[in-house]
Amino acid sequence: MNSPFASRIGIEHPLIQAPMSGSTPPALVASVSNAGGLGSLGAGYLEPQAILDQAAQIRALGDQPYAIGLFVLPDEFEADMAAVAKAREQLDALMAQEGLDVRTNLPTRWAPRFSDQFAALCEARPAVASFAFGVISPAQLRELRQRDIYVIGTATTVAEARAWAEGGADAVCVQGAEAGGHRGTFLHEAEDAMIGLFALLPLTVRALGDVPVIAAGGIMDGRGMLAAEILGAAASQLGTAFLACPESSAAEAWKQDLPRVEEHQVTTIRGFSGRAARGLRNRFVQAMPEAAQGLPYPVLNALTAPLRRAAAAAGRSDLLSEWCGQAAGLVRPQPAAELVARLMHEYRLARRMPAP
Repeated sequence: MNSPFASRIGIEHPLIQAPMSGSTPPALVASVSNAGGLGSLGAGYLEPQAILDQAAQIRALGDQPYAIGLFVLPDEFEADMAAVAKAREQLDALMAQEGLDVRTNLPTRWAPRFSDQFAALCEARPAVASFAFGVISPAQLRELRQRDIYVIGTATTVAEARAWAEGGADAVCVQGAEAGGHRGTFLHEAEDAMIGLFALLPLTVRALGDVPVIAAGGIMDGRGMLAAEILGAAASQLGTAFLACPESSAAEAWKQDLPRVEEHQVTTIRGFSGRAARGLRNRFVQAMPEAAQGLPYPVLNALTAPLRRAAAAAGRSDLLSEWCGQAAGLVRPQPAAELVARLMHEYRLARRMPAP
């Protein structure tokens, strides 16, 4: 394969493991990078010291390029405390009804400060930094440039892709409607930015010219990677495909559900975090309290965090945020390095296949 994108990053394959916050421990990141792809640490929920600690663990497991992904957020958040109290009451009642001995609490902070996370990322100095939920500032871009850190911005529309390109991103990852997890939308309502990958990808490639475009959303095998490449993608980013790997820190009950997911069960959910995300319609989604649905991210995300941890410990996948993409049923549970090799073998076979 001759991939300018992969060559620029210093990786063998134009394959990125998505930075799924909460599910991408150092072991998974290093395994993917050591196998020739680009492993990504999803650091959106991590405090600065945890980012530095996990970056050190990744480096200890190999010396290959890797990425750190962050959510672009304000440093401070204002919350309607009356609405918070009402949501807590309803969430606690739901947990009691479901037999979980855990209740909500008020955290010291709703989320880590982005500016502090960004400083930790700069100190960790990964080969690649990726961002979602917004565009970083010119000053922040300059800091990354000074450290020779390659910048990837996440977009869900052509307008958002242009914003990242105009802001100086080295590449833009377009997140199709099929993608699992939080939507990266920042210029539109999430419902207006649910564009299928194979429509969004060529539109973005045409709009951005020489800026590399990375495809994300519903790609589960090498055939999908080749299809994205044919439509102009410089690389493919896969998330759900890696969730079932033993190195992933996704809850075991969640992993077991993935192969059984039917495509019509994947939906857009706000009730876990307050921000639109794609995942499995389970018991919690069906019973989510009305008051909780009105709280924004990251307030609701902080309130539901202990509930999700308790559900995972109890093996209650029906009460977890089971994020997954539209084609989750195609997941192949296996070690990450084996999955990378399998994906690239499938890609090579598809590339050699004669046209009908």
